[in-house]
Amino acid sequence: MDENVLQDILRNLMSKQKLAVLSTQRGGQPYSNLMAFAYTEDLRHLIVATGSATRKYQNMMGDSRVSIMVDNRSNDEQDFHQATATTILGVAQPVDPQIKQHYQALYLKRHPYLDHFIASPTTQLFVITVHNYLIVSRFQDVVEYRINDEADLLS
Repeated sequence: MDENVLQDILRNLMSKQKLAVLSTQRGGQPYSNLMAFAYTEDLRHLIVATGSATRKYQNMMGDSRVSIMVDNRSNDEQDFHQATATTILGVAQPVDPQIKQHYQALYLKRHPYLDHFIASPTTQLFVITVHNYLIVSRFQDVVEYRINDEADLLS
């Protein structure tokens, strides 16, 4: 499939969804959370925020590899024929204070109602550098869109 078509599918899916499932791990045990997210137009980065006292914060600080799932399911039979989901594999890092305003602005543009949460001194913004998107449609059609060949996160 053409790269531009894949990008359009991803942008369309992510623009319509405000929440995603973030998966982290510690000691081999997966841990998933529903998270508000934002993304850069080039699809190379996602932005999430969490409190510094949370398990997901500790997990990302201990092992930066993450998986994020975004989908458009409606919880009915049509999902087996029409739903699209993407699993995003990448690496999460706390946002560098020197560029925090840029990512914070992207996040708040998408989620202005979270301004007090973002302003809290205990909230940490993370930028996720995307390596792969695995796009699943019609329940079984899978296409991989690789952003960055530096690491193969599937192994």
